[in-house]
Amino acid sequence: MTIGMSRVGTAGWAIASRYNAQFPGEDTHLERYARHFNAVEINSSFHRPHRRSTYQRWAASVPPDFRFSVKAPKAITHELRLVDCDDVVSRFMDEVQGLGGKLGVVLVQLPPSLTFADELLSVMERLRDQLGASVQCEPRHASWFAPHVGKAFAETGIGRAAADPSLLSDAARPGGGGELAYFRLHGAPRIYWSRYEQADLKAWSAAALNEMSDGRETWIILDNTAAGFALENALEMQALLAPALIP
Repeated sequence: MTIGMSRVGTAGWAIASRYNAQFPGEDTHLERYARHFNAVEINSSFHRPHRRSTYQRWAASVPPDFRFSVKAPKAITHELRLVDCDDVVSRFMDEVQGLGGKLGVVLVQLPPSLTFADELLSVMERLRDQLGASVQCEPRHASWFAPHVGKAFAETGIGRAAADPSLLSDAARPGGGGELAYFRLHGAPRIYWSRYEQADLKAWSAAALNEMSDGRETWIILDNTAAGFALENALEMQALLAPALIP
């Protein structure tokens, strides 16, 4: 049986001072972070554009096997709602191509009010085809979890990210198509703030191992960053998954 690769990381790479002993060094936070983790999710791209040269600098500062996930801009997802957004999509793609082969995932998080329509998948297909990266969608309206939508995801090769917390049970499991499974753990019960306890992490690691056992590359991103718990939980998640990766 082939076990898929695991990538564990956090949303952003800020290192709170209380973790300085675990992430020592005088270099940048990203360089210190990348000595411990093999992936990171860039959330700042949702709020503002970054220059292509900035992405190039970030890519140059991490090891060869490190990969970035980049969140699609809110101008695409929340303001234009995936409609008539060709120019914004083109600019975003030109920027993130600065990551080169270290671009692993484009995350498309949708507003809770956006209902499913077949044509909305075309932007995600364009991102997938032109960037050569996995596209993972995090929908938050119940209409995106209907069986025919799952079939559409599978046929187009677009992944559906698992999210915690979620109002829908299906949203807690990865879905869609492609060879990559993506978990976004935002913190529960208080989103962004709560620390995950060992029992919670063990449950999520079991879910990740289930995806890995099917040969899927599996990402687990800790997004409970508001009080700085994401780093701690990501290190704990790494430790839980490590035994499964020993040949």
